[in-house]
Amino acid sequence: MKGIKLAIHQDMVNYRRPTSFQLRETYPLPPISTVIGMVHNLCGYQKYEPMDVSIQGNYFSKTNDLYTRYEFKNGMKFEKARHQLKVNDYGVSRGIGYTELLVDVNLILHIVPKDQGKVEEIYQYLKYPAEFPSLGRREDLANFEKVSIVEIEEKELEDDMEFRDHWSAYMPIDKVDEGAISIEAEGTGLSGTRFILPKVYELYNFGTKNKPKFKRNWIERKEVLYSGIFTIAEEECIDLDEDGDIVFLL
Repeated sequence: MKGIKLAIHQDMVNYRRPTSFQLRETYPLPPISTVIGMVHNLCGYQKYEPMDVSIQGNYFSKTNDLYTRYEFKNGMKFEKARHQLKVNDYGVSRGIGYTELLVDVNLILHIVPKDQGKVEEIYQYLKYPAEFPSLGRREDLANFEKVSIVEIEEKELEDDMEFRDHWSAYMPIDKVDEGAISIEAEGTGLSGTRFILPKVYELYNFGTKNKPKFKRNWIERKEVLYSGIFTIAEEECIDLDEDGDIVFLL
């Protein structure tokens, strides 16, 4: 099968974890839905195009940044001693919060559409984007250092294969549970971090036909293991691209 391979660099970025508020925490790598959303946005797709992605990379360090935070309670009237802003007759509190940022991020992404006839089309949109790409927040610009079409094949390993140094990936949890991937480094029991990442959603209208109100209803999630210290045993079958990079399709 064929896929699009992206080599990306970002200076500072937040891949926000949806359960974090006061401190907007970040995932260590962009989640599946964020990558698929970027592809759909750059390609101008108006409906979901089925695809699998592989996500791997690293970052140099973490830091925190301040942001302005606005809070309000539904129906609460403005009180001068309590609120900083007045919107019509309602009160809004303004304060500060913190955003966790990854610094000097390098990524390798593989995008494999279910419809292989879409490979060339997606490649053209990513190679010559209509706007400067962003991944994460709108302001988190992504520098596409290399965009290419690669052949991805399942190969049986002749020897044990270790991941590259200081590099991590989201791995399908079933590969780990089956024992195809060993995540125990010598002298340590490091096991990585499990995430349940959203992949596909549909819009659910909880309003009326005349006054629709939509929210996301996630219909597909993937359980993954985030780790950078693992070995794939010889005679195991693993997806590799033509450059020899491992591909963990999710």
